[in-house]
Amino acid sequence: MSIGTFPVDIIKSRMVVHCMKAYKIKEEAIKLFLLICSITVVMLLFGIFLLLLLKTIPAFKEISIKEFFTTPLWNPAGYYKEQYGILAMVVSTLMVTAGAMIIAVPLGIGTAAYLNEIANHKVREILKPIIEILAGIPSVVIGFLGIVLLGPIITKVFGVKSGLNALNGSILLAVMALPTIISISEDALNSVPKSFGEASYALGANRWQTLVRIKIPAALSGIIASCMLGMGRAIGETMTVLMATGCATAMPHSFFDPVRTMTSAIAIELGEVAFDSTHYYALFAVGLVLFLMTFAVNMASDVILNKYQLMERK
Repeated sequence: MSIGTFPVDIIKSRMVVHCMKAYKIKEEAIKLFLLICSITVVMLLFGIFLLLLLKTIPAFKEISIKEFFTTPLWNPAGYYKEQYGILAMVVSTLMVTAGAMIIAVPLGIGTAAYLNEIANHKVREILKPIIEILAGIPSVVIGFLGIVLLGPIITKVFGVKSGLNALNGSILLAVMALPTIISISEDALNSVPKSFGEASYALGANRWQTLVRIKIPAALSGIIASCMLGMGRAIGETMTVLMATGCATAMPHSFFDPVRTMTSAIAIELGEVAFDSTHYYALFAVGLVLFLMTFAVNMASDVILNKYQLMERK
C-alpha cells in the first residue's frame, strides 16, 4: 500500500460515521416535524376554545347564567322580553344522542362480531365495502330520507301526528354512527391474538362462548373507543337533525315529540342573526356548551380506556 493513502477499514468506518450522523439528523428532523404537528393541533383546539369563550363573555352581560342553563325557553324575538334558555336544547341533544347509541351500539358490535367470527370470506368482502359506502353518504341525503321515508313510517306505525321527531333523528344518527362503530370494533376483534381463541376451543368452549367470554372482553378497549367515536359523530351532527327532528323549541317529553338540538339551533339562527347582538353572542355560548360536552365525552372515554388497560396489565 502506497504512502498517503488511507486503509480500507478507515474509509469504511468514516462512511459509517457519516451515515450515522445523517441518520440522526433525519431522525431529529422527523421528531421536530411531529412535535410541530402535535403543537399545532393543540393550539388549534385551544384557539377554537378561546374564540368561543371570548364571543360568549358578552352574552352573559345581558343574560343571567342561571336563566341560560336552567330555563327551557329560547325565544330571542320575544315581544316583551327576549328569552335565552338552553335547557330544552341540551335535553333534546342528549335524548337524540342516547337514542342513537341505544340502536347503534348493539347493532354495530353485533355486525362487527359477525364479520369477524361467523361470516365467510366472500360475505365479508361484500359487506365491508357496503358499510364503508354507508359512511360516505352525505348527511343531507340521510336527512332527506328521514323526511320522505322514515317520517311517514313512524307516523303510520306509532299513530303520531308527525314523524319528524326525536325518534326519527335517533334512527338516522344511529345509521350514521354504525360505520364507525363497526369498522373500529372489527379491527379491535381482529387484533385479539389467535391463541386466545385456540386456547378457548381447546378447553371445550364453542364459538359463541369464545366470542362473548374471550374475544369481546379482550377487545373491549377498542370497542369502547368505537362507541365513543360514534357518540361524537351523533352529538355533533347538524343537517340530519335539522331536517328530520321537527326543530321545535319546546321541552321534549318523549321520543315522539319534535326537538331542536344545539347544533340545529346554531345552524338555523346564526346566518340570520344581527351581528354584535345579544342573540349573536348567545349562539356562541350554545356553541361553547356543545364544545365542552363533546370534550367531556372524549375525556371520559380516555379515562375509561386508561383504567381498563391498567386492569388488563395487572
